[in-house]
Amino acid sequence: MFWVELIILFSMLLIGARRGGPFLGMVGGLGMAILVFGAHLTPANPPINVILIISTVILAASTMQVAGGMDYLVGLAETILRKNPKNITFLAPVVVYLFCFMSGTGYVAFSLLPVIAEVARESGIRPERPLSITAAASQQAVIASPISAATAVMLGVFLPLNIGLLDILRVCIPATFIGVLAGALYASRMGKDLDKDSEYLERVAKGEVPPLEKKKFNEKYFTREAKLSVLLFLLGALAIVLFGTFPSLRPVLKYAGKLQLLPMPETIEIVMLLISTVMVILCKVNVGKISDSSVFKSGMVGVLVVFGTAWMSDTMVSANSTLIQSSIKSTVMSYPWMFLFAVCVIDILIASQSVSAAAMMPLGVLLGVPAPLLIAMYPAVSSHFFLPTSTIHVTSVSLDRTKTTKIGKYVLNHSFMMPGFVTMSVAIIVGYLLAELFTF
Repeated sequence: MFWVELIILFSMLLIGARRGGPFLGMVGGLGMAILVFGAHLTPANPPINVILIISTVILAASTMQVAGGMDYLVGLAETILRKNPKNITFLAPVVVYLFCFMSGTGYVAFSLLPVIAEVARESGIRPERPLSITAAASQQAVIASPISAATAVMLGVFLPLNIGLLDILRVCIPATFIGVLAGALYASRMGKDLDKDSEYLERVAKGEVPPLEKKKFNEKYFTREAKLSVLLFLLGALAIVLFGTFPSLRPVLKYAGKLQLLPMPETIEIVMLLISTVMVILCKVNVGKISDSSVFKSGMVGVLVVFGTAWMSDTMVSANSTLIQSSIKSTVMSYPWMFLFAVCVIDILIASQSVSAAAMMPLGVLLGVPAPLLIAMYPAVSSHFFLPTSTIHVTSVSLDRTKTTKIGKYVLNHSFMMPGFVTMSVAIIVGYLLAELFTF
């Protein structure tokens, strides 16, 4: 029955991935119905803390967006890029990484894609180079962010093992950043320069490429409230990191008759709710617009997806824990990198860091994969560069008027494949080396 249940699990993930959006969470309910009513498995506990962490972070990010904070971040990033156009292949992924890292979402990257494509072309740089690595940088930044949905999932998985937020971040932040730099170095050598690319020059001669129109850039004005909302959001993120780094900052409370520190999940939830409240008051936020913001809508879809898929996955894994440990654990322990391959395959199919982490990391713990190795593998939940079907890939291709950013005749030979692969591979290798240095 284990193999039947495993097929049911992956079938639900595949069916959900085909339609995407909230449907991926819905099929988690379908899978639960089959596993519980059909196979008579006992439902696992829903990942309540993970859901609450993601929800409170989304609420804070949405409040910041309504206050104008997201637009301010995008404007600030655009100013940096336009002032250093010749270095855009390296500067664009670094800026996108930092801003996505700070906000915990890839939203900033989407807003900057038109700027990156335009500045690269104006500077005579092949737009394929910065656009391809920017996509990878935005995905790796979400992995490293202490307030992203994927990191919330990881925290929920590893807290029972006494591995906290700092343990995850001190491996993932330097690993992913170094990975992005390596990917940028590779991307800087992709293709020919525009003035030497015969295919591009031929398209220009045929009039297939719109004429270049240099626009005068004027820095935009942003309100005090917009800037303050960003500061408050970053202070909230910093507070979370400090509470995780220095546990003594958290109060000692009585739980079931025993004294213990306030757990990190509750700490994160309180901090994010507090920050949201302060932003509404000090930044004069229209509360009615928060639920209509793009960050809130996309974020709450993510909450539903994580809820459905994680609950289904936990139910199947928990019900078969004895069998998994007795029959598969020895093989995985002997060849732990086989699990890395499995994580990559799942994310290619699902195309979501948080959902892939929720589906695979608890299984890795159960199979006995060492925690440091699992944390080093964490960047593998950004394997969806393999298929150029995600929104950021499609948008990048459509925005590049030089047509150097492409899908490719054979689909897999697309512009994002090698920068994504180099970035992820280097991040995993560096993560493994760092994890070996730290004591968990």
